Amino acid sequence: MNALQAGGTAQRTSLPASVSVVTWNVERCLFPEDTAAHMERFAPQVVLLSEVDHGMARTGQRHTTEAMAEAMGMTYLFGVEFHELDLGGPTEQAFCKDDFNRLGWHGNAILSAVKPERVRLIRLDDHGHWYSSDEVPADPEQPRLGGRMAIAAVLPTDAGPVCFVSTHLESNADAAHRHAQFELLLDAVDDFAPDMPVVIGGDLNTGNHLPPDFDWKRETLFDLARSRGYDWSATPDGMTTRASLITPHPDRVMKLDWFCIRGLRSTDSALVPSLDSNDRPLSDHDAVWAQFDLS
Repeated sequence: MNALQAGGTAQRTSLPASVSVVTWNVERCLFPEDTAAHMERFAPQVVLLSEVDHGMARTGQRHTTEAMAEAMGMTYLFGVEFHELDLGGPTEQAFCKDDFNRLGWHGNAILSAVKPERVRLIRLDDHGHWYSSDEVPADPEQPRLGGRMAIAAVLPTDAGPVCFVSTHLESNADAAHRHAQFELLLDAVDDFAPDMPVVIGGDLNTGNHLPPDFDWKRETLFDLARSRGYDWSATPDGMTTRASLITPHPDRVMKLDWFCIRGLRSTDSALVPSLDSNDRPLSDHDAVWAQFDLS
């Protein structure tokens, strides 16, 4: 739970001074090759992924991160967020051909066109939030060990090293909990990559468990980041969730996915609908794309 798996093939030795980056919660990554192809028009040199499976029955026991990296000709880092103890909920079990998980790993990943110079796995929870119901109601359909985490990687660019971070904050919690997680993350990034530009991307679950309106604007982590020299300008307007094959909730629309940046600027950004050419949802989250100027 504290190790990172690395693999794939680098396309180049250094990223250009203008970098295309996608952050995307791919909801288990049911279709790795199709998910990779969906990003082709943005030609990303860095992809920050949440909710990727490795050895899970619901995704054909595949290493979905490795499959995406191979399809895109990129390197990858994979870290375990949870060790899943069962097959998942009813909609996920419909995709299972086996009645067991070969490994049961589920986590975050970073794909990159270059080999990372340094990497770190940053754990954000240590209390069994999903295994124990002492703090919040546990989900009986998702018994799991572990907790939320982030992957940080320093990547070489023509403008100098840049730290990229893929993270996933807690959904089954309130704003104070996510604030504490994000503060821990920012502290860890300061320790790991001081005095360099930083791009944090991921599903921050903003607005989750904030009744009655579930409004992302009530989260305190936004001002926390601003007070630490970060900004949110690379995130385009618009909600980022939709109904999917696993999460068929047509009326639940939220803004969960963000870029948080320091020491660089975004020159363009867009939300990328997760519907493929046949209108099949690849995820319950749309992807977020941005172009960054590192010069």
